[in-house]
Amino acid sequence: MAASKSHPERSLIVLGVVLAGLLAWMAVTSIWAPKLGLDLRGGTSIVLQPQPAPGEEGTVTQDALNTAVDIISKRVNGTGVAEAEVTTQGTGQNAVIVVSVPGVNEQQLVDTVSKSARMTFRPVLAETNGTPAPPTSPSPSPSGTKKPGPKPSPSGTKRSGQGSGTTASPTSSSSGSVRPRTDTSSPSPTPTASGGASPTPAPTTTTPSSQTVKTYQTADCANAHTREELANNQPSNQPVVACQVDGSIKFLLGPVAVDGSDITNASAGIPQNSTAWVVNLTFNSTGNKNFGDTTTALYKNSPPKNQFAIVLDGQVVSAPAVNEPIFGGAEISGSFSQTEATDLANQLKYGSLPLDFKVAETQSISPTLGSDQLRAGLIAGALGLLVVIVYLLVYYRALGLVAVASLLTAAALTYGLVVFLSDRMGYTLTLAGVAGLVVAIGITADSFIVYFERIRDEMRDGRTLRVALENGWVRARRTIIAADFVSLMAATILYVLSVGGVRGFAFSLGLTTLVDLVVVFMFTKPVMSLLARTKFFNSGSQWSGLSAERLGDRTTPVKPTRRGTATATTTTAEES
Repeated sequence: MAASKSHPERSLIVLGVVLAGLLAWMAVTSIWAPKLGLDLRGGTSIVLQPQPAPGEEGTVTQDALNTAVDIISKRVNGTGVAEAEVTTQGTGQNAVIVVSVPGVNEQQLVDTVSKSARMTFRPVLAETNGTPAPPTSPSPSPSGTKKPGPKPSPSGTKRSGQGSGTTASPTSSSSGSVRPRTDTSSPSPTPTASGGASPTPAPTTTTPSSQTVKTYQTADCANAHTREELANNQPSNQPVVACQVDGSIKFLLGPVAVDGSDITNASAGIPQNSTAWVVNLTFNSTGNKNFGDTTTALYKNSPPKNQFAIVLDGQVVSAPAVNEPIFGGAEISGSFSQTEATDLANQLKYGSLPLDFKVAETQSISPTLGSDQLRAGLIAGALGLLVVIVYLLVYYRALGLVAVASLLTAAALTYGLVVFLSDRMGYTLTLAGVAGLVVAIGITADSFIVYFERIRDEMRDGRTLRVALENGWVRARRTIIAADFVSLMAATILYVLSVGGVRGFAFSLGLTTLVDLVVVFMFTKPVMSLLARTKFFNSGSQWSGLSAERLGDRTTPVKPTRRGTATATTTTAEES
């Protein structure tokens, strides 16, 4: 804090720039209020009827239901403190999951919570145009070798570097491609098999059934209903037919080589020297081995059998060609928006649902508390702030104006941050959050009182105002930091261990505690340093709050000198 001692203006300028930046952001985006929670503005509710995943036998167990509730809860709250409610109703085969989220579009909510988000990696046996060829056109053989005719280009090109590789931009109508995350080299052309050597066989050599081959020949991927039917019929241990997400390409795929359950983490971001959003994947040891084995087996084959398909929820996201063995994490790239990349990362990060769901009901729900309760909470906060202000002015007089200005600064900074976080990380303000903000008024006022009382103690011992400010600050800041640390630790524990409204309260409490530290260090202390240079506060005026009468008579009353400093007489015992 040496800068604040000699140059308090710098701290005030930095804080002013931050506040101005928040105000400018709100003006540019036209976002002037935070998102309200389910209890204050209502939202969307859907009822999900669980059922076993397609192709799997068994019943809906309670363990699977609990796992699904946990995954769905993480998904809908994965971007922040959305305070969605995920509950179960009923038991056994009659159980349903009810998901209620504040202010979310019905279809968006259905897509978020009901998709299984299962990702698999399958070797490509054959590929062709999504629309079936005329009856006179030759058909591809089960092995994937195509007769002469137009052939779409591969969905991507893949190579490695230091155990990793990279993908070229898709040349077909692909929604994305995959590359290892650490590689920065440029892609090279897809190689063909070596002249005299036999190509390494694909990881699985299961021959497609005649029915699968017929489906591959006749399926029309341009038809959305057909794409859905194919996506819902993909046993993991058999060859299957799958469509590109946009229906432009049709694939005959081998059994699953790498399962999405081996994905340990997924995150959305923008790589260096790029402007496109990507999804980064990290595998566990099993996934890394299987992924490496798969790419090792594929890279010597001739197209299209040197490709592997990345299948998400039964549809092919991309089918890059492999140039070299690849070990390590992968990067999915494509025409992702920030929202699409984040949603996909959350679905993959929080796992595949152990059940499939049928949406039994969707509806809009009204606020459970409403605007009257919100108004009452804001009034309570305003009254609490008013009482604190009156007390500070009566007890500290002009010194209380510094505390009032600090409170208003803290309120402005807190509100700006709440609006910003509401837009950027999905934070929603509930009545519990409002309560956390109201409680923070007392915490913030506490910090000012601790500092002012330390100053007054120093002046009672005969120090001048300027000396008292610095000595009092050294003693007060330790107390302020310790007290705020305890509040912040409590808020963190509440946030981690709780759910729902308590989590919102904890978040608000933690945010305002951090704001309190910023305001005390960057506003209150610098302002006091500037005021200590004025004659009004140095003169010991009865309206300054630092007069001898207000301080008490522990020493001889403070007397101003010609330079505006003060002198006092202390006893030998007091000085020691």
